[in-house]
Amino acid sequence: MSSTVTTHPTLSVVSTPQAPAAIGPYSQAIKVGDLLFCSGCIPLDASTMQVVEGGVVPQTEQALKNLKAVVEAGGSELGKVAKTTVFLKSMDDFVAVNGVYAEFFGEHKPARSAVEVARLPKDVLVEVECIAR
Repeated sequence: MSSTVTTHPTLSVVSTPQAPAAIGPYSQAIKVGDLLFCSGCIPLDASTMQVVEGGVVPQTEQALKNLKAVVEAGGSELGKVAKTTVFLKSMDDFVAVNGVYAEFFGEHKPARSAVEVARLPKDVLVEVECIAR
């Protein structure tokens, strides 16, 4: 299976089997001009569509692997991410999530918001979305 980009007059829909399929009526990402808007990625294994177990660290790793796959399918890379939003079930996980996040982004530090939310899809602990160029 390969990644696809479906072009519409003003935008392109990005889809890759390297990340979980959307679990609702949305796209993995939309490309508008030079900008890539990635939907929130949760810690689902793309091959099983099951939530990764083991707590917030493995869930963050999987969510970011999924985000990376979508960003790359859209023709970009993590080093070109301009903004991320991290949704946390508990702000108590902030430090642990930051450790994994720092590993994925390395020296690149996109603008970021991190918010605690009441609930996330499939009751996961973390979700990450981004805008890349």
